Amino acid sequence: MARLLLILALAAIVGISGCAKVKYPPLPEATYQLRYAQKYKIGPGDSVQVFVWRYPEVSTTVPVRPDGYITAPLLEDVPAAGKTPTELARDLEEALSVFLRDPLVTVIVQGFVGVFPEQIRVLGEATQPLSVQYRDGMTLLDLMIQVGGITEFADGNRAVLVRFEDGEQRRYTVRLRALIQDAELSANVDMRPGDILLIPESWF
Repeated sequence: MARLLLILALAAIVGISGCAKVKYPPLPEATYQLRYAQKYKIGPGDSVQVFVWRYPEVSTTVPVRPDGYITAPLLEDVPAAGKTPTELARDLEEALSVFLRDPLVTVIVQGFVGVFPEQIRVLGEATQPLSVQYRDGMTLLDLMIQVGGITEFADGNRAVLVRFEDGEQRRYTVRLRALIQDAELSANVDMRPGDILLIPESWF
């Protein structure tokens, strides 16, 4: 899934200049409601603090490697990406039980990069194009705050939001300039995990 999203994002960069010529249907106004509440899943780039009760010598903080694994005292190549902190803690308890008596593990996540399918990608004429970890209840305005808004060269009212719904790729027009510069809250929309926002450059 992550590879598919990356391919689509790269394809979008190639065709982003054409976004200003096409008008897609709009999305409904933001509801400001929590809709996709789910437990956080650890992703590559996160750091995890592993606390083993009664065994401070094996308690540590380690990064999640790009391949999704962690290495900790007494343990090598433990898969972490895609698991909740609780799931990883139970796996570590099982692995450590070979060396320690009745280990009790708590995992605390730091960094919060998350897994790729739950990130939102912003491409084109954003002040800081980047991938943002989705938060439940996030709106387009929240996303714009995180990327610093749009550049002076952006055609903000013809930005395109790519969304995967029912196994299909669908595109919607969003009005970033109306939202940011004209404070039209009717232009604010709800975001979803995996959304891709394409901001084209203005032709004049």
